[in-house]
Parts: sequence; structure tokens; C-alpha cells
Amino acid sequence: MAGIDASFKLGGILLSKERINQRVAELAADINNEYRGERLIIVGVLKGAVIFMADLVRMIESSIDVRMDFMAVSSYGNSSSSSGAVKIIKDMDTPAEGEHIILVEDIMDTGLTLSYLKDMLAARNPRSFRTCVLLEKPDRKTVECTIEYKGFEIPDKFVVGYGLDYAGKWRNLGDIWCLEEG
Repeated sequence: MAGIDASFKLGGILLSKERINQRVAELAADINNEYRGERLIIVGVLKGAVIFMADLVRMIESSIDVRMDFMAVSSYGNSSSSSGAVKIIKDMDTPAEGEHIILVEDIMDTGLTLSYLKDMLAARNPRSFRTCVLLEKPDRKTVECTIEYKGFEIPDKFVVGYGLDYAGKWRNLGDIWCLEEG
């Protein structure tokens, strides 16, 4: 495996694609109930949230005028911990003022990045602002950060699949897997 650290391999499946699909449908139903008849901008955090966001958006009913946008961010620090400094690599193209915004993220680990993005986007005066996170690791949280639409709480394990990666690999897996040293 050129370019991939061979010390990691796929372990077991943590969340099956069937369980993920069921939970995404439940999150979409909650969003449908809250935003029926409204215009909604769903902002995905690249790259990890793309698959989750695409599935979620496809399950939102047609009575909601859904617009999609993206942000890309970089956290500084070493590979095992973040310093909390966040750099915006790509910002939203759509103005947030007066809009209903849902920020979609793949995983909340420490909460530092999500908290930073929430504060930054809330300062842009949206009509409403919510977060939708597929995975939360409560044991790793260092910053209190509310998630309005949460998929799953998971243990403090490194996971891949369904958009999540390790060194760019395994995003394409339909299930979410734990990585093991090996």
C-alpha cells in the first residue's frame, strides 16, 4: 500500500451501512419537521462529511428549498491532538445572513473545530443555525458544544468509512470500521 502507513489495518465494523442509513433517515425526518416549507442551506465540512451530507440531503423532502454549500478547514497541531487553531481553507460561497443554516460534520472529537465554526457562522447573523454531526466521541470532548442533530455516540477509537479516512484511504467503505494497529 504505497503512501499508507502499513501499521494500521481494518478491524471490525462499528456501524453497519444499514444502521447508518436508518439513522440518517431519522435525522432527515427531524429536519423535515423543523424546516418544512422553508429555505435551508446545508453546509458540509470537507472532505469527511460529503457522503453523509449527500445521503442526508437526498432524504429531505421537496417542500424544503435546500441549497448546498461547503467549507474546508485545517486544524493545526500534531496528528494526535489539535492545538485548537483553525484555518479556513474554503469558506461558504453563499451569504449566511438571514438564512437557515445547518452545518454538517462527520465527527466531533474534541469539539474545538465545531465550536470555532459555530461561533464564526453564528456571527454572520443567520436566521437559525444548527449542527448535524454523524459521530460524536464524548470521551474526547474538551469544549462544550451542542449538537442539534446527532447520529451516533462512539467510543474513543479511530474510525474510517462512510467518508471518514486514514491518510485518504477507506472513505469509500459503506460501513464505519475501527482501525487497528497491525
